Amino acid sequence: MDTFEQPVLHAGRYVLRPFDIGDVALIEAASLDPLIPLITSVPVKGSSQDFADFISRQQQRVADRTGYSFAIAEAQTNRAIGQIGLWLHNVAAGRASIGYWIDPAQRGRGAVSAALDALTVWALKLAAIHRVELYIEPWNEGSWRAAEKCGFTREGLLRSWQLIGTERKDMYCYSRLKTEGPAH
Repeated sequence: MDTFEQPVLHAGRYVLRPFDIGDVALIEAASLDPLIPLITSVPVKGSSQDFADFISRQQQRVADRTGYSFAIAEAQTNRAIGQIGLWLHNVAAGRASIGYWIDPAQRGRGAVSAALDALTVWALKLAAIHRVELYIEPWNEGSWRAAEKCGFTREGLLRSWQLIGTERKDMYCYSRLKTEGPAH
């Protein structure tokens, strides 16, 4: 990939922006969720320093060229309500993946769909990325409905694909291709 700069992406009522130290309260709330720490690097019920360290790791991802980690924030207040990231582990093969989570109190308000669409459109404009992938547990209907709303196609079930906590879990694989154009 040519350049690595963290953009700010506008997503309707939301903005995707770099994390800052003011987002510690969101990370603390996420650390108490029963699922978020299992599928992310959010610390489980950590200390203020653990939450600050999480934010530092997110800020470092662009410098390390491993991806782009964004806080999903309300556009009017700039209050962070979740995270979405574009991960570049397979970018040499033209593939990237996206992962996301939302504060449980903010779910069901369209933030994931808005953020996912904005990040996917931006990612597929990058020359090196031809395919964006999502991996979603089958029980997570809200997540796979958001993916489908944003033009992702379910390709199948990957059996025992990912370790979540201490258990191997099946995951749906979704993708959106550069050649498919916008979802709307």
